[in-house]
Amino acid sequence: MGIERVGSRIADIQSRMIALQTQQAGRNVQQQPATSASGAEGGTFANALENAVAQTSTANKSYSLNSKGIPTELASYGNGRIPAAALEQVGTTRHKLWAPAAESLNRMIADAKREGVHIGITDSYRPYAEQVDLARRKGLYSQGGLAAKPGTSEHGWGMATDLDLNSKAQTWMRANAEKYGFSENVPREPWHWEFKPKSA
Repeated sequence: MGIERVGSRIADIQSRMIALQTQQAGRNVQQQPATSASGAEGGTFANALENAVAQTSTANKSYSLNSKGIPTELASYGNGRIPAAALEQVGTTRHKLWAPAAESLNRMIADAKREGVHIGITDSYRPYAEQVDLARRKGLYSQGGLAAKPGTSEHGWGMATDLDLNSKAQTWMRANAEKYGFSENVPREPWHWEFKPKSA
């Protein structure tokens, strides 16, 4: 098994752990915190899981990026042609992103939820054929539309997401998203957030 597959598998496990943590935290909102079998303070399953995920998080990891800011592990596939094995699910949604972006987005959504902020997701990785269709339906951004030229979309690298944000969530994102590696980088699209990992 190659190092890329191992990394992808680890990211998959971490994403699943985050999804479980989010579900568990939701169930425990109205419950008194429990202690673990060992009796340690704050030893709930959710706390233990959160600590384990934090220790293996990609938040402080860096990635090798090419001159265009694309992770080298993705560049050889081409925009909109990323294989499923290089993508990870966002929470329990149908949406997928490059594994480190999905993990970071999952953490951000969970942290916002703990602060009473709901962040929804409306779009994520966009295959090339979908980019072509979107450009046809919504027009190119360079011509006043809402779509990138097919083959150049940040969505096509699995590194951008469109979020469903009310005003409270938009304010929270603008104050906190950078900590998770996300930036609001398309002036006419306040819902569009790009993941920019640290380069090595």
